[in-house]
Amino acid sequence: MCRNIKTLHNFKPPATEEEIRASAVQFVRKLSGFTNPSKANEQAFNHAVDRVTDAARELLDSLVTNAAPRDRATEAAKARARGATRFRAASAGE
Repeated sequence: MCRNIKTLHNFKPPATEEEIRASAVQFVRKLSGFTNPSKANEQAFNHAVDRVTDAARELLDSLVTNAAPRDRATEAAKARARGATRFRAASAGE
């Protein structure tokens, strides 16, 4: 799975349209292997991003949970701590 795609469900405030689209772009980039598609593939790439954005928005709008909404700052701090641990372990093994 692409590490750049972030969890968007159950946050307060909810995911923005820009966050949803950014995740869709990352997903389509991963599937297609293109960071920036050629002119010949640009229309197909953009169409795929639009469709994935719509599907992601529909999914997020339909999910339900009993859990309390997560705080973005707290989750970001946890991610930084995990990254620091992972990269510290990787550089220790060199």
